[in-house]
Amino acid sequence: MDEKFLAQADAGLVGWKDPAARLKAALENNELTLFCQPIRALAGAPGYPMAEALVRLREEETALLPPGEFLPVFEHYGMMPQLDRWVVRTILRHLRKGSRMPRYTINVASQTLDDPAFPGFVATETRTNGVAAAALAFELDEADLLGKPQATARFAAAIRAAGCPVLLDGFGRRAVSFAPLKSVRADFIKVDGAITRKLLTSEIAVNKLKAIVRVGETLGIGVVGEFIEEEAVLVRLKALGAGYAQGFGVYRPHPVDSLAT
Repeated sequence: MDEKFLAQADAGLVGWKDPAARLKAALENNELTLFCQPIRALAGAPGYPMAEALVRLREEETALLPPGEFLPVFEHYGMMPQLDRWVVRTILRHLRKGSRMPRYTINVASQTLDDPAFPGFVATETRTNGVAAAALAFELDEADLLGKPQATARFAAAIRAAGCPVLLDGFGRRAVSFAPLKSVRADFIKVDGAITRKLLTSEIAVNKLKAIVRVGETLGIGVVGEFIEEEAVLVRLKALGAGYAQGFGVYRPHPVDSLAT
């Protein structure tokens, strides 16, 4: 984490004299709130079969801090597994009450990959809440798969054993390599904006997406185009065979409460 940011937080620049205590209180007092961004199906039945969960932190009465303002502090103090648990509990509470969104995807922090108790926690919570485990899908970042492959593969196997699908996020952010896919047995691939943003201007990007779609069809992996901000890109993405799309041009993030029935 940026030490300058920490120094500012410790000095109270963002109102946190004790950042660790502030974050612990936020978790205990439900001062966090969930938004979500629906993911649109481009093939088969139309609609939004899942949505990505996004965390915000309430400051003062109405201000909502974006992730970049507080997630680095959670990470610095080793509190990401606690935050990921809070997200799971909160999503399950919404699903138990009833939600027009049948599945939510949850980003898994790098620290959580090293928490051997987390998959068991997920299995227990889904069972206790009477919610199908498949209603929660977990997003693993390509950077973690490349940087800590054994921990990522172990987590993927354990969370799949708990009944939850796995998504590989940020695919193609670096080089397009399909070899790591075997270790996580991903159910979905999220194609990074490094490719999707260039679909109208770069034949290289088009060929990369075509290759990803072909592999996805062969392995039975759903392909999601991320960072879709223009209608023309959405049309191109669908024409190239991707099954799903996500981005501000598809559906802007909304409070998760707005999707409750």
